[in-house]
Amino acid sequence: MNRFAPRAVAAAAALRDIFPPTPLQRNAHLSDRYQADIWLKREDLSPVRSYKIRGAFTAMRKMRKRQPDQQEFVCASAGNHAQGFAYACRHFGVHGTIFMPVTTPQQKIDKTRIFGQDTITITLTGDYFDQTLTAARQFCADRRAHFLSPFDDVDVIEGQSTVAVEIVDQLGHAPDLVVLPVGGGGLAAGMTSYLREVSPQTDFRFVEPLGGASLMAALRAKGPVKLNRVNSFVDGAAVAQLGDLTYAALDWVRPDQVMLAPEDRICGTMLEMLNVEGIVLEPAGALSVDVLPELAGDIVGKTVVCVTTGGNFDFERLPEVKERAQRYAGLKKYLILRMPQRPGALREFLSMLGPEDDIARFEYLKKSARNFGSVLIGIETRSTDSFRQFFDRMDAADFQYRDITNDDALAEFLI
Repeated sequence: MNRFAPRAVAAAAALRDIFPPTPLQRNAHLSDRYQADIWLKREDLSPVRSYKIRGAFTAMRKMRKRQPDQQEFVCASAGNHAQGFAYACRHFGVHGTIFMPVTTPQQKIDKTRIFGQDTITITLTGDYFDQTLTAARQFCADRRAHFLSPFDDVDVIEGQSTVAVEIVDQLGHAPDLVVLPVGGGGLAAGMTSYLREVSPQTDFRFVEPLGGASLMAALRAKGPVKLNRVNSFVDGAAVAQLGDLTYAALDWVRPDQVMLAPEDRICGTMLEMLNVEGIVLEPAGALSVDVLPELAGDIVGKTVVCVTTGGNFDFERLPEVKERAQRYAGLKKYLILRMPQRPGALREFLSMLGPEDDIARFEYLKKSARNFGSVLIGIETRSTDSFRQFFDRMDAADFQYRDITNDDALAEFLI
């Protein structure tokens, strides 16, 4: 039998050429809250602030061993895979061409260029990733370059498995439960392949963003299927289709082991980790911590490892993260109010606000009739109970309003 574990151990040893094991840290705050022994595997502290460097380095190392003359590598990515790929190109002294969508933020482009320096060429093409990927594959065919997949590659999967090798070494034993984020499935495929061999008793939970549940869809369909729509907010895990190889390594997973994390709730987890622990996580990096409340009754007294997969967060997104977290927690709402066009109407409305209520937005949209005007109002408060009292006062005064906080169609145009 061709065992996976020895290859994973060898891959972990090879990684020591470029960086030491990422920290495995016991988190006292979370451990106390859930009465468990909770550890964070800090992949956000790798040289490129994500685990992606492992798969890129391993795949490039093994390809060069098989084909020493291979000097041209290609990838398509707008994020962490591009940065890990660029770092590996510079280490091996090979040339890499990185295809990125035209819409990629300049900060990500600049950061990728820093890691790769003069060993990489960045090509911006396509408004959407599918277009970018098509261009990258065509370039490979024309140039006979090697395409390095972000997840659907046996060597990449082997490289990602090194996270699990380090966890067992650092902990001194295998944990009771590992909580794993899933995008394309490379990390989950690699880590579970190793742990199921060395520690069959270890349990797993797999976390996907609600708007990108490609593993759940694959398990239900008995094979990878493409999602009709993907919410791109959790950009490090918002993948439309699980890989063929990663699915083959994960087809044993039960649907009840897969957990879905709402994008707005993830924002609250990101803020908590930043404000309480001083840990900067990107949305995908917060997935494993985000589902702990749902696991609370099952993890008491157990050793749990949450893999924080990345910390490449652009702080220009912080206002959006705060906004989404408040809306999910019920502490911020948006209303369309039919404001009577008469003297004193605005004063009457303002008198209904409680002492902890604050108007964050006030915008006349249009006059829908001679006697009324439509107003977009955003209100923040400190307690969800404040909104109940506020709505009771509005109803009693016969003000007509519509809560559009969770109306995606209207919110997209108005908020």
